Amino acid sequence: MELDVEPVERIEEGVVPAGIEAAEYVLYGGKGGVGKTTMAAATALASARGDTPTLVVSTDPAHSLSDTLETSIPAEPTQIRGDIPLYGAEIDPAEALSDNPLGLESGGNPLSGLLGDDAANPFGGSMPGSDEAAAIRLLLDYLDDPRFDRVVVDTAPTGHTLRLLELPEMLDTMIGKLLTMRERMSGMFDIFGDEDDKEGIDGLREFSARIEHLRELLRDPARTDFRVVMTPEELSVFEAERLLDRLDTFGIPVGTVVVNRVMQDPGEVADVDPELFVAPNHADCEFCKRRWQVQQRALSRSQALFRGHEVRRVPLFAEEVRGEELLRVVAACLEE
Repeated sequence: MELDVEPVERIEEGVVPAGIEAAEYVLYGGKGGVGKTTMAAATALASARGDTPTLVVSTDPAHSLSDTLETSIPAEPTQIRGDIPLYGAEIDPAEALSDNPLGLESGGNPLSGLLGDDAANPFGGSMPGSDEAAAIRLLLDYLDDPRFDRVVVDTAPTGHTLRLLELPEMLDTMIGKLLTMRERMSGMFDIFGDEDDKEGIDGLREFSARIEHLRELLRDPARTDFRVVMTPEELSVFEAERLLDRLDTFGIPVGTVVVNRVMQDPGEVADVDPELFVAPNHADCEFCKRRWQVQQRALSRSQALFRGHEVRRVPLFAEEVRGEELLRVVAACLEE
């Protein structure tokens, strides 16, 4: 069956949000491929259209924010629209790792004096969590940037996000081991001096404190809105449940669950003209009917997950969601 899909060329201004009601920080989390980037781009665009200086930043090593917004987005926060206060940044973890990964005034690797440049590179590419450490150092700078009244974050897939949140404990363990080693080798440090050793340990403590500052922000529902994105498929439901459970362990509340790519008419989800869109045909299309049954089973399985959260549905569009017109429709779905 062939479908003649006409591109969405114009959405009426009155049916899409100009501005949003959201916290100072909005973070989208979930497994890879569920549409976090789309949600972040749509939210940031709507926020900036309400004249709120807004930064949308991606911490995902596999960036797609530039493609979604159809504009080049650099590694440093830059205004990407001349008509509205919309800024963007795609953090490059590799570049951040090579340029002062801890973001300390002294720069460089604070442990090199303790263990030697070749023996200790705790934030080198081979260390688990190194890209998260580099990304979070930059993200902390952006969250405190006075230029922005709202920061919208497209996070890395679930595993990366959780490792980021676990970094303070990892660094505390590292500091404990270094202090133990320092005590055992106190005679050597007395001979050669231990200023570099102290600087290395203090550097790790400083960075651990900065990450803890982020966790405090994430725990504050008055300032942060963490939104979990999923698709109506059982594997995605399982992943969302695991993420919610881990976030609860860290004391991070989740206000909203976004169900993306639901096989419904966009006119049923948001106040938009259904004539502008190709909708799934559940009556005559056997494929659509089967997929809708799969989605309904997953949605039924999700009832416990939805309990206590705002639930937002975003339809499956016939077109790829990129560019302002469809992103504005997504924003309308998120604000319903």
